[in-house]
Amino acid sequence: MHEYASELILLLFLALTFLQSGADKIFDWKGNIGWLKGHFSKTPFKNSVPLLVVIILVLELITGIASLMGIYGILSSQNTSMAFWGALLGCITLLMLLLGQRVAKDYDGARTIVIYLMPTVFLLFLLQN
Repeated sequence: MHEYASELILLLFLALTFLQSGADKIFDWKGNIGWLKGHFSKTPFKNSVPLLVVIILVLELITGIASLMGIYGILSSQNTSMAFWGALLGCITLLMLLLGQRVAKDYDGARTIVIYLMPTVFLLFLLQN
């Protein structure tokens, strides 16, 4: 399995990142919505915050689960197809989050999203063969 060490570590990174973020949204729904309504109060997203959070939450959970399934696929049969989908969904989810930060003019927040996006794009690159 050493030939997939990088992919496995990056998939675990995605699983931890997205499942924890999703769990945080579930267990502190009111706190997250309250903060995000303020964050987006001067943007075109101001009236859609709860719907957008549900969309992001679903994508985060699917991405985290797909990443875990990708780990299982690699370890059990060296099959990388689910890992690829986890990485692709991770990129899409992070790009959506990046859009939100840019629209809110939170450039430090956008920079943070890019820090997560870089290893996710690298994982997608590794899994393309």
